[in-house]
Amino acid sequence: MPVDPVARPPRPTAVTAPGELPAPDGPPGGRAAWLAWSVAVSVYVLAVIHRTSLGVAGLDAAHRFGIGASALSAFSILQVLVYAAMQIPVGLLVDRFGPRRVLLAGVLLLSAGQLAFALSSSFGPALASRAVLGCGDAMTFISVLRVAARWFPAAQNPLVAQLTGLAGMVGNLVSTAVLAQALHREGWTAAFGAVAALGAGVFVLVALLLKEAPAVPRPAAAGTAVVAPGAGAVAVDRPPLPAQLRHCWREPGTRLGLWVHFTTQFPGNTFGLLWGLPYLVEGQGMSRGRAAGLLTLLVVSTMAFGLLFGRILSRTAAARMPITLTVIGATALCWAVALCWPGGHPPLWLIVLLVLVMGSNGPASLVGLEYARVHNPGHRLGTASGIANMGGFLATIVTLFGVGVLLDSVSHGGGAYSAGAFRLAFCWLYAPLLLGTVMILRLRRAVAR
Repeated sequence: MPVDPVARPPRPTAVTAPGELPAPDGPPGGRAAWLAWSVAVSVYVLAVIHRTSLGVAGLDAAHRFGIGASALSAFSILQVLVYAAMQIPVGLLVDRFGPRRVLLAGVLLLSAGQLAFALSSSFGPALASRAVLGCGDAMTFISVLRVAARWFPAAQNPLVAQLTGLAGMVGNLVSTAVLAQALHREGWTAAFGAVAALGAGVFVLVALLLKEAPAVPRPAAAGTAVVAPGAGAVAVDRPPLPAQLRHCWREPGTRLGLWVHFTTQFPGNTFGLLWGLPYLVEGQGMSRGRAAGLLTLLVVSTMAFGLLFGRILSRTAAARMPITLTVIGATALCWAVALCWPGGHPPLWLIVLLVLVMGSNGPASLVGLEYARVHNPGHRLGTASGIANMGGFLATIVTLFGVGVLLDSVSHGGGAYSAGAFRLAFCWLYAPLLLGTVMILRLRRAVAR
């Protein structure tokens, strides 16, 4: 694979909570760091359970609310839209108030949104509840990465970021394996109500056990942040929020991170969040059990790629761009073969290969957050991460909506969708893929300069 020309060695990005300074020798790592990360990541696991719960209930939701593909896609679109819109505000909040408070607020919103969804019997209230859920979901991932940046040495951050994504896949497994069965055994309200109740335990865990930064020797002056802990504590003034956002956006590495995240994440997201189960059951004629098995395979593949990419990126930053371009190319090629297969019914081995390749999408998107991290100082890490993390979810919104509209258009708003309808609808994947690839190649040169 070619060497990434814009790679640079990771630099320290550890930052502190308001009014704190880090230890002079930087983040300590060790058992205390893993404990803090474990408590924080439990919120992210919960968020992924909530986020992906609709992916295994798409057909049930269509029947419960009496809606078609376009309206069904509105659930995921609104949830992801709120998530994406909240990324920059959440990044600013994390930089100002610390990740612990933001995580606690996120748990409350997740639980409230899911409980309302469990009790909803009509489309409007259910849609509003998914918006609340998306707002809570938005507060989790960036906060966990910020906890990790405070506790772990910079060289470990790529691995910890991939492990965070891998831990989130545990939540996805709960949705695909446990929630799918509970829906058919216990019913809609009981299944989603039980998911909402999980938030109470996680809230207590975070409130009692999360220590978001190592012990500090002395307080910092109000309104300051600390950067470059490996070189000694250096206090810098916090710029106003608009200036901080402007400085982040002007950094080409931040924009490169956004487009890497945009281009790599959305195919697997689109498949896992909503359209995978209908495609496999209605388009390919599979049983629900086999379709659920393939969605579980997507999660397992994501976990495996997360471990692989984490190990590679923790050893060499030069692998960032080769990983990105390889994942984009492999995903585009596998979808092209599946969509061009005669009759629109690719063989099982090809569908399995496609699912395995899409498992690389989520881990590859975290490369975008790495670009944002290493090209920004520590005091605006949350804001930069929020900008980059917004990319993949914007692409997911565009794709979820486009697939839903095309399905309804070619099927004239009918109930079930044929293999041919899905084949035409999934061609929409190539619009964001092409746009994102062009922007990555353009910004790659800009960052190199």
